[in-house]
Amino acid sequence: MEQQERRKLALVTGGSGALGQAICLAMAQAGHEVWVHANRHLAQAEAVAATIRAAGGHAHAIAFDVTDADATDAALQRILAHGPVQILVNNAGIHDDAPMVGMTRQQWRSVIDVSLNGFFNVTQPLLMPMMRTRWGRIVSMASVAALVGNRGQANYAAAKAGIIAATRSLAIEMASRGVTVNAVAPGVIESPMTGEAFPVERIRQLVPAQRAGSPQEVAGMIAYLVSDAAAYVTGQTLSINGGMA
Repeated sequence: MEQQERRKLALVTGGSGALGQAICLAMAQAGHEVWVHANRHLAQAEAVAATIRAAGGHAHAIAFDVTDADATDAALQRILAHGPVQILVNNAGIHDDAPMVGMTRQQWRSVIDVSLNGFFNVTQPLLMPMMRTRWGRIVSMASVAALVGNRGQANYAAAKAGIIAATRSLAIEMASRGVTVNAVAPGVIESPMTGEAFPVERIRQLVPAQRAGSPQEVAGMIAYLVSDAAAYVTGQTLSINGGMA
């Protein structure tokens, strides 16, 4: 009964990938009703939602392009018809790496469009309904690249640094309304792409902990940030990178 009373609507963008799935599962395990977002991979989001429901949780899948402000707003109105979103995890993002000397305009724009403009398109329409409840948690995915830079990722680092700056400003605006706003900056995290980009020996050179992090470890940090225990944590960027930075 207590879990039913505590249940809040949580939206996780980019919820169909390895990290997104771990975040969605962590939100469900905390007793929240999860909206699993995807862009092109709705079937994967449906599978994540089905996994949550099979374990006795509450979940739905939804697809929209975070770079399309009108389509995003229309999708968010569908979610808001079920109640205010009180937990938002901005996890949607892409990378398209190249040294800047050879980077195309499209590579620059597309990465910033998904990570940074997508952050605005999803977050802004949810703020007023969240504020009215006097309780909210917004967590956005940054990156160690935003803190120390990374060769071939000027576009990605710029987008994620923008997330960190926007997080700090929004946190100040929302603090008196019971809404916390934080960012998480992961380092090398296990995923299907990690093995190609970061061979084991390269990880040992880069990461003092000598290993990649797991999606579940990142999800655990986010689960803390959206909990009541983190009510006094806002405007922060929490790093999870095995000692890289």
